[in-house]
Amino acid sequence: MGYIFDPLVLQAVAKEGIAKKLKTKDLFAYIAEKLAEKYPGHIDVNAAAVFNNAGGAMGTMYVLHASITEYVIIFGSPIGTEGHTGRFMADDYFTILEGEQWAFGESDTERSVFRPGDMHHLPRGTAKAYRIPDHCFALEYARGFIPAMLPFGFADTFFSTLDFNTLGRTVAIYAKRTIAELLQGKI
Repeated sequence: MGYIFDPLVLQAVAKEGIAKKLKTKDLFAYIAEKLAEKYPGHIDVNAAAVFNNAGGAMGTMYVLHASITEYVIIFGSPIGTEGHTGRFMADDYFTILEGEQWAFGESDTERSVFRPGDMHHLPRGTAKAYRIPDHCFALEYARGFIPAMLPFGFADTFFSTLDFNTLGRTVAIYAKRTIAELLQGKI
């Protein structure tokens, strides 16, 4: 079993949640529950928050799905952050839930601005700078070889934060979710 998630379905669920004008955590719960209905057995509706430091940016994430070829998370920050997106062997789709995300490519002279409901697609092999100027959360979906993304996600731990507690929690969550998916025949 290869890819199971459709970025347009994820965006549609996000837009449904946005339209309900829920409080932030209620919006997260709504999205997780709706995705669990659409993708039974593949969404963790009780995902716990864990810090994420990558590319110089810091936020928090809720891992709804993780496997060898896909992940679905809610990522963001209530206080803003900025950094490098990373350059991956995966397509990355960010559907903004709340706030704004700004981004630019290396030859851009103007920023792109993404608001609630907008999808920011980062194609495989490309990288951008991004900024969350204030409060912003997004439903993020990556499709490709996810293990190759992990060094980017872990590097800040070794070279900056030394937050091995968060690293351990992240590895445990990814391993648990990936093993659960493998047991269902999902790579």
